[in-house]
Amino acid sequence: MERIGQVAVVVPVHNEEYFLARALSGVRAAANALKPDRPHVGVEIIVVLDSCTDGSRGVALRFAAADSRFRVLEVDFRSVGKSRRAGIEALLATRPSPGSLWLANTDADSIVPVNWLQRQVELADAGTDAVLGSVEPDPDGMDPEILRRWHARHPVEEHHAHVYGASFGVRASAYELAGGFPRQRSHEDRGLVQKLRRHGFRVRATDSIRVLTSGRLHARAPHGFGAYLLALGLEPAVAAEG
Repeated sequence: MERIGQVAVVVPVHNEEYFLARALSGVRAAANALKPDRPHVGVEIIVVLDSCTDGSRGVALRFAAADSRFRVLEVDFRSVGKSRRAGIEALLATRPSPGSLWLANTDADSIVPVNWLQRQVELADAGTDAVLGSVEPDPDGMDPEILRRWHARHPVEEHHAHVYGASFGVRASAYELAGGFPRQRSHEDRGLVQKLRRHGFRVRATDSIRVLTSGRLHARAPHGFGAYLLALGLEPAVAAEG
Protein backbone atom coordinates (compact mmCIF):
# COMPACT_ATOMS: atom_id res chain seq x y z
CA MET A 1 0.00 0.00 0.00
CA GLU A 2 1.32 3.44 -0.94
CA ARG A 3 2.28 5.89 1.76
CA ILE A 4 0.42 9.17 1.75
CA GLY A 5 2.17 11.84 -0.31
CA GLN A 6 -0.62 14.39 -0.63
CA VAL A 7 -3.55 15.47 1.55
CA ALA A 8 -6.58 17.31 0.17
CA VAL A 9 -9.08 18.88 2.56
CA VAL A 10 -12.61 19.57 1.32
CA VAL A 11 -14.82 22.09 3.13
CA PRO A 12 -18.38 22.53 1.79
CA VAL A 13 -19.92 25.92 2.59
CA HIS A 14 -23.46 27.27 2.41
CA ASN A 15 -23.88 30.70 4.02
CA GLU A 16 -21.40 30.17 6.86
CA GLU A 17 -20.02 33.71 7.15
CA TYR A 18 -20.20 33.59 10.96
CA PHE A 19 -18.29 30.31 11.41
CA LEU A 20 -16.14 30.02 8.28
CA ALA A 21 -13.05 31.99 9.33
CA ARG A 22 -12.54 29.93 12.47
CA ALA A 23 -13.16 26.70 10.54
CA LEU A 24 -10.54 27.55 7.90
CA SER A 25 -8.13 28.76 10.57
CA GLY A 26 -8.42 25.37 12.25
CA VAL A 27 -7.72 23.54 9.00
CA ARG A 28 -4.75 25.81 8.32
CA ALA A 29 -3.33 25.09 11.78
CA ALA A 30 -3.71 21.35 11.20
CA ALA A 31 -1.93 21.67 7.84
CA ASN A 32 0.89 23.62 9.45
CA ALA A 33 1.25 21.00 12.19
CA LEU A 34 1.54 18.22 9.60
CA LYS A 35 4.52 19.83 7.86
CA PRO A 36 7.27 19.11 10.44
CA ASP A 37 5.88 15.61 11.04
CA ARG A 38 5.53 14.70 7.33
CA PRO A 39 7.62 17.22 5.35
CA HIS A 40 7.14 15.23 2.13
CA VAL A 41 3.32 15.44 2.30
CA GLY A 42 1.72 18.33 0.44
CA VAL A 43 -1.59 19.84 1.50
CA GLU A 44 -4.33 21.46 -0.58
CA ILE A 45 -7.54 22.87 0.88
CA ILE A 46 -10.55 23.32 -1.37
CA VAL A 47 -13.42 25.46 -0.12
CA VAL A 48 -16.63 24.61 -1.99
CA LEU A 49 -19.01 27.57 -1.91
CA ASP A 50 -22.50 26.23 -2.54
CA SER A 51 -25.17 28.83 -3.37
CA CYS A 52 -23.74 31.33 -0.87
CA THR A 53 -25.57 34.66 -0.58
CA ASP A 54 -23.78 36.02 2.49
CA GLY A 55 -20.14 36.99 3.05
CA SER A 56 -18.74 33.44 2.89
CA ARG A 57 -17.15 34.04 -0.52
CA GLY A 58 -15.18 37.01 0.78
CA VAL A 59 -13.91 35.01 3.75
CA ALA A 60 -12.80 32.12 1.53
CA LEU A 61 -11.09 34.40 -0.98
CA ARG A 62 -9.14 36.15 1.78
CA PHE A 63 -7.73 32.82 2.92
CA ALA A 64 -6.90 31.86 -0.67
CA ALA A 65 -5.14 35.18 -1.28
CA ALA A 66 -3.02 34.78 1.85
CA ASP A 67 -2.19 31.06 1.53
CA SER A 68 -1.60 29.24 -1.78
CA ARG A 69 -2.78 25.95 -0.24
CA PHE A 70 -6.36 27.26 -0.33
CA ARG A 71 -8.50 27.00 -3.45
CA VAL A 72 -12.08 28.17 -3.93
CA LEU A 73 -14.71 26.36 -6.01
CA GLU A 74 -18.21 27.78 -6.53
CA VAL A 75 -21.21 25.53 -7.20
CA ASP A 76 -24.99 25.82 -7.08
CA PHE A 77 -26.38 22.63 -5.56
CA ARG A 78 -27.75 23.53 -2.11
CA SER A 79 -26.56 20.07 -1.12
CA VAL A 80 -23.64 19.28 1.17
CA GLY A 81 -23.26 15.82 -0.35
CA LYS A 82 -23.04 17.12 -3.90
CA SER A 83 -20.68 19.87 -2.78
CA ARG A 84 -18.31 17.37 -1.15
CA ARG A 85 -18.40 15.23 -4.27
CA ALA A 86 -17.74 18.20 -6.56
CA GLY A 87 -14.76 19.29 -4.49
CA ILE A 88 -13.24 15.83 -4.58
CA GLU A 89 -13.89 15.43 -8.31
CA ALA A 90 -12.08 18.69 -8.95
CA LEU A 91 -9.11 17.43 -6.97
CA LEU A 92 -9.00 13.97 -8.53
CA ALA A 93 -9.02 15.48 -12.00
CA THR A 94 -5.43 16.67 -11.41
CA ARG A 95 -4.07 13.68 -9.45
CA PRO A 96 -2.38 10.84 -11.40
CA SER A 97 -1.73 8.66 -8.32
CA PRO A 98 -4.84 8.43 -6.11
CA GLY A 99 -3.35 5.68 -3.96
CA SER A 100 -1.06 8.20 -2.28
CA LEU A 101 -3.75 10.89 -1.94
CA TRP A 102 -5.74 11.26 1.27
CA LEU A 103 -9.11 13.06 1.21
CA ALA A 104 -9.97 14.78 4.50
CA ASN A 105 -13.46 16.20 4.99
CA THR A 106 -14.84 18.65 7.52
CA ASP A 107 -17.65 21.22 7.76
CA ALA A 108 -17.67 24.99 7.63
CA ASP A 109 -19.22 25.31 11.12
CA SER A 110 -16.62 23.09 12.80
CA ILE A 111 -13.14 23.44 14.27
CA VAL A 112 -10.69 20.58 13.73
CA PRO A 113 -7.97 19.88 16.33
CA VAL A 114 -4.36 20.67 15.50
CA ASN A 115 -3.46 16.96 15.16
CA TRP A 116 -6.36 16.30 12.79
CA LEU A 117 -4.27 15.66 9.67
CA GLN A 118 -1.26 14.18 11.48
CA ARG A 119 -3.35 11.40 13.00
CA GLN A 120 -5.19 10.62 9.76
CA VAL A 121 -1.95 10.31 7.80
CA GLU A 122 -0.46 8.17 10.57
CA LEU A 123 -3.41 5.77 10.43
CA ALA A 124 -3.38 5.74 6.63
CA ASP A 125 0.32 4.90 6.49
CA ALA A 126 -0.41 2.02 8.89
CA GLY A 127 -2.92 0.57 6.39
CA THR A 128 -6.23 2.26 7.18
CA ASP A 129 -8.40 3.17 4.19
CA ALA A 130 -10.89 5.44 5.95
CA VAL A 131 -10.89 7.29 9.28
CA LEU A 132 -14.08 8.19 11.15
CA GLY A 133 -13.34 10.95 13.63
CA SER A 134 -15.59 11.94 16.51
CA VAL A 135 -17.34 15.26 17.07
CA GLU A 136 -18.58 17.20 20.07
CA PRO A 137 -21.20 19.99 19.96
CA ASP A 138 -19.95 23.41 21.01
CA PRO A 139 -21.62 24.06 24.40
CA ASP A 140 -21.45 27.83 23.89
CA GLY A 141 -25.06 29.02 23.64
CA MET A 142 -26.43 25.50 23.50
CA ASP A 143 -29.36 24.26 25.61
CA PRO A 144 -27.74 22.24 28.44
CA GLU A 145 -30.48 19.60 28.30
CA ILE A 146 -29.94 18.97 24.59
CA LEU A 147 -26.20 18.77 25.20
CA ARG A 148 -26.79 16.25 28.02
CA ARG A 149 -28.96 14.12 25.75
CA TRP A 150 -26.32 14.26 23.03
CA HIS A 151 -23.57 12.98 25.34
CA ALA A 152 -25.86 10.27 26.73
CA ARG A 153 -26.35 8.86 23.23
CA HIS A 154 -22.92 9.61 21.75
CA PRO A 155 -20.16 8.67 24.17
CA VAL A 156 -16.86 9.98 22.85
CA GLU A 157 -14.65 6.92 22.75
CA GLU A 158 -12.23 5.02 20.57
CA HIS A 159 -13.86 2.65 18.04
CA HIS A 160 -17.16 4.55 18.26
CA ALA A 161 -20.12 3.63 16.06
CA HIS A 162 -20.80 6.99 14.42
CA VAL A 163 -20.07 8.68 11.08
CA TYR A 164 -19.65 12.45 10.91
CA GLY A 165 -18.94 14.45 7.78
CA ALA A 166 -17.19 17.02 9.99
CA SER A 167 -14.35 14.57 10.64
CA PHE A 168 -13.96 11.97 7.94
CA GLY A 169 -10.96 10.93 5.85
CA VAL A 170 -10.54 8.37 3.08
CA ARG A 171 -7.84 7.17 0.72
CA ALA A 172 -8.61 8.48 -2.77
CA SER A 173 -8.20 5.05 -4.40
CA ALA A 174 -10.71 3.54 -1.96
CA TYR A 175 -13.07 6.46 -2.52
CA GLU A 176 -13.03 5.90 -6.28
CA LEU A 177 -13.43 2.13 -6.09
CA ALA A 178 -16.40 2.51 -3.74
CA GLY A 179 -18.07 4.96 -6.12
CA GLY A 180 -17.58 8.14 -4.09
CA PHE A 181 -20.15 10.06 -2.08
CA PRO A 182 -23.71 9.11 -3.08
CA ARG A 183 -25.64 11.84 -4.89
CA GLN A 184 -28.05 12.58 -2.06
CA ARG A 185 -28.95 15.67 0.00
CA SER A 186 -27.91 14.27 3.37
CA HIS A 187 -26.19 11.30 5.02
CA GLU A 188 -23.77 11.08 2.10
CA ASP A 189 -21.00 10.29 4.59
CA ARG A 190 -22.86 7.25 5.98
CA GLY A 191 -23.65 6.06 2.47
CA LEU A 192 -19.98 6.14 1.47
CA VAL A 193 -18.85 4.33 4.63
CA GLN A 194 -21.38 1.57 3.97
CA LYS A 195 -19.99 1.14 0.47
CA LEU A 196 -16.39 1.13 1.73
CA ARG A 197 -17.19 -1.63 4.20
CA ARG A 198 -19.01 -3.68 1.57
CA HIS A 199 -15.88 -3.48 -0.58
CA GLY A 200 -13.74 -4.75 2.30
CA PHE A 201 -11.76 -1.57 2.97
CA ARG A 202 -10.27 -1.00 6.40
CA VAL A 203 -12.34 1.60 8.28
CA ARG A 204 -11.11 2.94 11.64
CA ALA A 205 -13.24 4.96 14.06
CA THR A 206 -11.28 7.07 16.53
CA ASP A 207 -11.73 9.70 19.22
CA SER A 208 -8.14 10.91 18.83
CA ILE A 209 -9.17 13.71 16.41
CA ARG A 210 -12.32 15.06 18.03
CA VAL A 211 -13.86 18.02 16.17
CA LEU A 212 -15.84 20.80 17.84
CA THR A 213 -18.94 21.54 15.80
CA SER A 214 -21.73 24.07 16.06
CA GLY A 215 -24.58 23.24 18.42
CA ARG A 216 -27.09 25.37 16.49
CA LEU A 217 -30.58 24.03 15.94
CA HIS A 218 -31.38 25.73 12.62
CA ALA A 219 -30.20 23.12 10.16
CA ARG A 220 -28.38 23.70 6.87
CA ALA A 221 -29.11 20.14 5.67
CA PRO A 222 -32.70 18.82 5.98
CA HIS A 223 -31.61 15.73 7.91
CA GLY A 224 -28.21 16.91 9.09
CA PHE A 225 -26.56 17.57 12.45
CA GLY A 226 -28.63 20.64 13.38
CA ALA A 227 -31.87 18.85 12.53
CA TYR A 228 -30.82 15.94 14.73
CA LEU A 229 -30.07 18.24 17.67
CA LEU A 230 -33.45 19.92 17.22
CA ALA A 231 -35.15 16.52 17.28
CA LEU A 232 -33.34 15.71 20.53
CA GLY A 233 -34.69 18.89 22.06
CA LEU A 234 -38.25 18.06 21.05
CA GLU A 235 -38.19 14.58 22.54
CA PRO A 236 -39.76 14.11 25.98
CA ALA A 237 -37.30 13.68 28.82
CA VAL A 238 -36.40 10.09 29.56
CA ALA A 239 -35.29 9.40 33.11
CA ALA A 240 -33.13 6.46 32.06
CA GLU A 241 -30.89 8.77 30.06
CA GLY A 242 -29.42 10.33 33.16
